[in-house]
Amino acid sequence: MHHILFVCLGNICRSPMAEAIAQKLIDDQGLTRQFAVRSVATSPEEEGNHPHPGALKAMQHHGLDASAHRSRPITAADFAWADTIITMDHMNVLNLQRMAPTAADAAKIKLCLDILPGRQGQAIDDPWYTHKFELTYQELAEAIPAWLTALKG
Repeated sequence: MHHILFVCLGNICRSPMAEAIAQKLIDDQGLTRQFAVRSVATSPEEEGNHPHPGALKAMQHHGLDASAHRSRPITAADFAWADTIITMDHMNVLNLQRMAPTAADAAKIKLCLDILPGRQGQAIDDPWYTHKFELTYQELAEAIPAWLTALKG
């Protein structure tokens, strides 16, 4: 079982969208014995909050329901659980590297779009600021299947 942890700043936009997209792909492709997914935040600021209404709307538009999701900050147990940590932007990477309990944990951290040819080093902008929730969804919907394919081994 490969454990994938999706991480963004507040765990109310990008990472819950990524988790919902990945879970649907895993369910639809019969990969529930190969993958488990979760999402968390680098900041405790939104702890306990539902996903942003814009994120919920974008997910609902694509047949996903994350209304039961609640934000929570990353813990040492999350680092231990995760085999791969997929994050959304460079600040998330830096924050996670600083928080990682071990060098092995830090080595698990990946930038989401790095999996796509020609997108290496590019961030998925936070739609909390840009209000481009559909763009965020599309970027995640392109990257996540590539991650699942790569991580199937």
